[in-house]
Amino acid sequence: VDAVFTPTDNTIMTAELSIYEKFIDAGIPHYTGADSFALNGAFAGYGVDYANLGAKTADMVADILLNGADPATTPVETFDNGTATVNTETCEALGLDFETVKAAMEPLCTQVNEIVTADLDIHRIRAERRRMTTYPTTQEEYEWTEFELKTEETKLERTFAQTPFVPQNKNDRERRCEEILSIQALGLKKRLVHTNCKSLVVGISGGLDSTLALLVAARACDMAGIGRDHILSVTMPCFGTTDRTYQNACELTRRLGATLKEVDIRKSVTCHFEDIGQDINCHDVTYENGQARERTQVLMDLANKSGGMVIGTGDMSELALGWATYNGDHMSMYGVNASVPKTLVRHLVRYCADTCEDRRLGEVLYDILDTPVSPELLPPEDGKISQKTEDLVGPYELHDFFLYYVLRFGYAPGKIYRIAGKSFAGVYDDETILKWLKKFYWRFFAQQFKRSCLPDGPKVGSVAVSPRGDLRMPSDACVRLWQIELEKL
Repeated sequence: VDAVFTPTDNTIMTAELSIYEKFIDAGIPHYTGADSFALNGAFAGYGVDYANLGAKTADMVADILLNGADPATTPVETFDNGTATVNTETCEALGLDFETVKAAMEPLCTQVNEIVTADLDIHRIRAERRRMTTYPTTQEEYEWTEFELKTEETKLERTFAQTPFVPQNKNDRERRCEEILSIQALGLKKRLVHTNCKSLVVGISGGLDSTLALLVAARACDMAGIGRDHILSVTMPCFGTTDRTYQNACELTRRLGATLKEVDIRKSVTCHFEDIGQDINCHDVTYENGQARERTQVLMDLANKSGGMVIGTGDMSELALGWATYNGDHMSMYGVNASVPKTLVRHLVRYCADTCEDRRLGEVLYDILDTPVSPELLPPEDGKISQKTEDLVGPYELHDFFLYYVLRFGYAPGKIYRIAGKSFAGVYDDETILKWLKKFYWRFFAQQFKRSCLPDGPKVGSVAVSPRGDLRMPSDACVRLWQIELEKL
């Protein structure tokens, strides 16, 4: 079969939405007798030129009414050609060039029209209107037209990037990384000068987040015109620290020119466990959080001692999931990474590694990038990290995807599940996506109490979780309505 032609038929025209993909898959152009078919996906519709028909009909009526012409003797007129309407997306899917098709049809038509279709995201438009409160609205300026639209499942043509926080183009990504690093550093510089701090205290673990915080602190010192030795980089090894992360933390500090201080907290944590009756062999939440809070106490006291402030290292993805110890790593005096999602943290560190002039510093940064994400609160196994964050809370690339569309456009769970399935097809199956989407909503709502008392930090993009502007959400907000929808998926 080279082609299929269908004359004007309302039943088939309505069903075109269901069959046009079959024609495309078979490589068969579907020619039809009306443009409405092309609107529904057919390759082309060829029919009457209704504008010409209307003009000729009006001329006949005028001749009868105004000139007294006899309708019985008025000659019948026919048209030799009509109009063609080509669906350009179907044309492309069939491997045909529109300009070639148009040139072939033009001698047979009064005109060749083209149809371009697109997904219209009503929820996204509505979310933008809510967000842009300065948009003027006056009821008198609108003309209201009521209509009915059949709700049905259609093919989603729009694409959604797997990493919405990260530009896909390399040049755009590098430019964005430089801009974000500058925003972070300028924000920290302003707070440093404003408070007349004498030092910046950073807890350095050898992981991605603390690495980025230290890089930003170094930039801020350069901008403020003070020496990097005013940065007190504190490594606090404990039960879960591995040699790899410890060595990277120390070498990173040395290469950046900061002041390195080591405070081994094993003894103080062990003593604290004895005080509260915690079995040191019971690796529960108290075992883990006790280490995190001890580290924060050390940093705060060192900041007091040096006339400085503690720089928070936690990122926005961790804050969204509540993956932080309350009043532990959750707390600081200025959180430079508070609006930077985990997927973007990785690119920022890589950008610094790619552009730094110190070869050894670049090597350290690349090794940190290759290190599994972990809080290192549980003892290592054979000297290697035993506690991997993404095994517990899920892949950050999925959670950042969910977070973006929840906060930026207010999408419902069903919509996010659908677009995530399209974006991550071949990477995660639907069951895995749904599992982590449920986990995301549960943690996002249950952990709001941690975000309600976040320290200050710079906003670097369109999405943030600050309780002072971006996310005014009650700590006891109920997740039930979202869970009901999730259970139906």
